[in-house]
Amino acid sequence: MHKPSLPGRALATALLFASLAVAQKTALKPDDLAASAATPNKPSWFLGPLGVQVKIQSASVASDGTITTRFTLKDGNGVQPLDRLGAFSAGPVSLSFIAAYIPAGQTQYVAYTTTTLAATINNNPSQIQAGTDTGGIYVQNDIGDYTYTFGTKAPKGFDATATHTIGVTATRNLSAFGTFDTARQAGNDVFTFVPNGAAVTVTRSVVTTATCNSCHDPLIGHGGSRISTDVCILCHTPQTTNPDTQLSMNFPVLIHKIHKGSSLPSVIAGTPYRIWHRGAWSDFSTVVFPQDTRNCTKCHVSGPAQADAWKTNPNRAACGSCHDNVDFVTGKNHVNLPQPDDTQCKSCHAIPQVTDFDASITGAHVVPANSATLPGVVLKVVSVANTTPGMQPQVTFSVMDKKGNPYDISKLTTIRVVLGGPNSDYNTGPGAIRVSEDPSKTAGSGGVYTYTMTNKVPAAANGSYTVSLEAANNVTLLPGTPKQTVAVDSATPVEYYFSVDSSATMPRRQVVANANCNACHQALTFIHGGTRGSVTECVVCHNPALVDGTSKQPVNFAGQIHSIHRGTNLANPYVIGGTNFQSLRFPGDLRVCTTCHLAGTYQVNNVGGVATVASPGDFLTTMPQTTAACLGCHDSVAAASHAQANTTKLGEACVDCHGVGKQFAVDTVHAAK
Repeated sequence: MHKPSLPGRALATALLFASLAVAQKTALKPDDLAASAATPNKPSWFLGPLGVQVKIQSASVASDGTITTRFTLKDGNGVQPLDRLGAFSAGPVSLSFIAAYIPAGQTQYVAYTTTTLAATINNNPSQIQAGTDTGGIYVQNDIGDYTYTFGTKAPKGFDATATHTIGVTATRNLSAFGTFDTARQAGNDVFTFVPNGAAVTVTRSVVTTATCNSCHDPLIGHGGSRISTDVCILCHTPQTTNPDTQLSMNFPVLIHKIHKGSSLPSVIAGTPYRIWHRGAWSDFSTVVFPQDTRNCTKCHVSGPAQADAWKTNPNRAACGSCHDNVDFVTGKNHVNLPQPDDTQCKSCHAIPQVTDFDASITGAHVVPANSATLPGVVLKVVSVANTTPGMQPQVTFSVMDKKGNPYDISKLTTIRVVLGGPNSDYNTGPGAIRVSEDPSKTAGSGGVYTYTMTNKVPAAANGSYTVSLEAANNVTLLPGTPKQTVAVDSATPVEYYFSVDSSATMPRRQVVANANCNACHQALTFIHGGTRGSVTECVVCHNPALVDGTSKQPVNFAGQIHSIHRGTNLANPYVIGGTNFQSLRFPGDLRVCTTCHLAGTYQVNNVGGVATVASPGDFLTTMPQTTAACLGCHDSVAAASHAQANTTKLGEACVDCHGVGKQFAVDTVHAAK
């Protein structure tokens, strides 16, 4: 069939839209989708822009309780109107609506759209579930413009002065045109109003979707249709209880417990935290939050209207979700103080914070390593002398506290000078070295020390090498009190690059930024006892030659980090030091390489290293750099075989297919459709 020209396509589209615009408005049931769904027989240009944007334009609750909302549907670019049934635009759009209100004097929503759900795996009593509307009617006003009348009515005598919110989820089904991520073809929106026409003065906004997406990117729930916290809180209300487990599905309770996961007191004591939902268990008992769970401000950031509620409005539900060994009825694990309600919570857990670890919410959640009372350890490498091959490097460095006062390094818990090279690929090839020495007995003045290393620059060394300096001190906070605790006061490691042969000094290529890691981890100092908080030092040790002593699997930085973060999606166990990382769940989309990588550094054209990676415990006992990086995630036999088949004594052929602009470029195969 001849494909229409661009003007022809525009005319055809205009005629279709015009025919819909003049068509008589029709009332349709929500499930009238299949009859006019798009098919593969539609021409390729019919697909148009992907994605869906749903926008609620207005909403009302009539005096008899009838709830009505008007909304529009457009493509992901917000330009082309979408036909809900998929007859005149690619893919039908499934919609779900929620109606909820905030009762006077309360802070959380109560949903009108509810159902009573029976337990399915035991004889527990049925429970109310806030959910989506059923039995509603659509009226098409124009292409992409609809009115929806809820099947659910507000009860007689509803409060027309209360804040009401309508939530909608839209999911565009493009399965007839290929494989597309549900989460990428979903849109959510909410509309908040007061039925009597008054201005909205009471809202609920505690945590934003953007904050969640700093780790999850994108936030998805229920198969990918729920991507906004503003919608989540309309269903996950205090009224919603899971019937099979009798556990609360209230948003703060659910989210706190999920993120606490393996650290929940109940889980540690042997009771898993899991929810029976739609015929299967969702077990969160193995979830490991990637930073200290006391860091409440990872999620509770400034901006939302109730951003400070976590510290100004303590309550039993929110606090007891993490501290789930507390019995508020008896006072067990609550300094023996029963709390029958929330009225006195602020009395003890009041702001402002007076000291670290006091009873205020902020004080009680201070992460010891983040305490403002720590003196701090600040390092600087001033110079490195004796840098030619065969000589012992002489490292001059300073150690101060954060106020600029000199530190006596003999009093530090640990301080290390690390020598590594060559910078082209650490610890590989002629002249390679990686040694770590303790300079703590070095005499100094005013916090400045000069340490002569016992190891020498290798005789075969050429090019550039690195000296890295790390230090940490164990500090007792609030000594002599019941709150006495030990904190690791860690310095940020510093690197000093130098040439051993008068050539231009070249630092080791940088692939990942600390800030990217810390977006989820907050501080990399949780590794190795708190002394190594910088990826520029990590790569000195986690170089292509490093292998785990037990599993014999590679521990080079790229392969190790890829495998650890791939976790549950690995085809085979990745075991380092006896720890199997196959149980780890990455919270985001693994295809988004820039979550960790600096721009462009993940491209096979820019791998940069030339060293062979040792991997005696893997399918391939040695691997070139690109192969090692890619097989860190794609760890199947088939992937290893593919990599081996495309590598000869001349090198890897990866760029021919996976290079920038090629058919199977990294950006293409990792693209989220």
